[in-house]
Amino acid sequence: MLWAALLLPRLPLEVYARAWSDDEAGRPFAVTSGGTRPQIVDANAAARDTGIRRGQPLAAALALAPSLVVRERDPEAEARALEAVAVGVLASTPMVSLEPTSAVLAEIGGSLALFGGIDPLRSRLDAVPRVRGHVPRIGIAPAPLAALALARMRRDEPIRTLATLAAALDDIPLAALGLPARARDTLAAAGVRTIGAAAKLPRAGLARRFGAETVVLLDRVLGRVPDPRLPWTPPPVFEARIELPAPAHDVQALGFALQRLLREMAEWLAARGLGVQRFEARLVHERWQRERLHRRATTLALALATPSRSFPHLATIVRERLARVDLPAQVEGIELATLSTAPLAGRPLGLLPGDDADTPEVPLVDRLRARLGDDAVLRLGAIADYRPERAQAERASAGDAAATAGAPRPLWLLDTPQPLADALMRAPWALHDGPERIESGWWDGGDVRRDYHVAQTPDGARAWIFRDHRRGTDDGDWWLHGWFA
Repeated sequence: MLWAALLLPRLPLEVYARAWSDDEAGRPFAVTSGGTRPQIVDANAAARDTGIRRGQPLAAALALAPSLVVRERDPEAEARALEAVAVGVLASTPMVSLEPTSAVLAEIGGSLALFGGIDPLRSRLDAVPRVRGHVPRIGIAPAPLAALALARMRRDEPIRTLATLAAALDDIPLAALGLPARARDTLAAAGVRTIGAAAKLPRAGLARRFGAETVVLLDRVLGRVPDPRLPWTPPPVFEARIELPAPAHDVQALGFALQRLLREMAEWLAARGLGVQRFEARLVHERWQRERLHRRATTLALALATPSRSFPHLATIVRERLARVDLPAQVEGIELATLSTAPLAGRPLGLLPGDDADTPEVPLVDRLRARLGDDAVLRLGAIADYRPERAQAERASAGDAAATAGAPRPLWLLDTPQPLADALMRAPWALHDGPERIESGWWDGGDVRRDYHVAQTPDGARAWIFRDHRRGTDDGDWWLHGWFA
């Protein structure tokens, strides 16, 4: 087996900063521990340039940078971000495990041949967190804990075999192993500070002094005993949230953060073999504004004509819809959730460069719905009824039409038939196709008994007309029911 560890050491900062575009990244920003005496957990480059450092009291940081933007650490957002990275990694391997609170472990031995070896696969894995706004460290080794230790120490060279693993880990500090602080400090007092030095100690004495779990941990990192991992699977419904580093009122400023969430949703759909039909984006307002607005968020409900998981398709629809939004208050976070999904078959992989690129083609009906609203775009659906005025309806579900196969039907059907007595008295109309007898509806009070014809008007237009025989006579009145293009 061969494991890759994707470590996200700056996850507390990145769950906020990833919502910023490059133009906004120059603002000093920091994450604090919260509580009565908050301290700096992490800070971006602009804040560090002013002298702000980890562990610094917040009061001291604000004295150095009065314009510092501050948010409290959000463990739930960090867990969601870690799961989003795991979804992306599933495109490269079927075995993914989470290592709380900041790493994803993936068994990649079975994927090497598929992606052309370690280097191409490593590049593929590295891109997964980066497109989500994270900067990863990656370690590769035959044991998951060893891969994690290599990532913590920035050891980029992959360790491919168990035979070379012990030598590669020999000088790595015990801090990279994840030992409890008490055991680590006691070993350091005895001059034992590396994995190699600890591995040379008598096992019985090490277990008696520090517990059997310490010996097991050393055996696992060195690959001496199995280290089983619980496989992680994507949740059955996609729900994601991104926190904004600072409240925003401009809808265009929200587009960057929304695109990150859309990419995550597209990869979740691909991992589950699904396409989305309906989903919604919620622009969450500041807490103090919610009571005034009588709602928590401004919700964008989006529907597609056919299921899709194409990121360009989804991004285009959201961009069109977002352009019509008038925000009533500032937004502090964005949520994205699927409402309806359907199985979507994968497409064949191409053999030429660029064949795997996303296609940006978006159906016209989806563009119109996003730009004009769902109520402005209507769709005709067939209904199993012989009566023309009841055989189709706006936004009806599709069904089998009951009309005679091959019978002519006009493009434009009038809402209600119009009498033709006056028109026929002025000039005769020429009958072409017909008659087509339609007799139905006696069971629901909408009884019809008609003979339909295609007729030509004196000025050359083609019309769909019928003679009404409900009175039981052959010379019923003539009515106009539709026009042909």
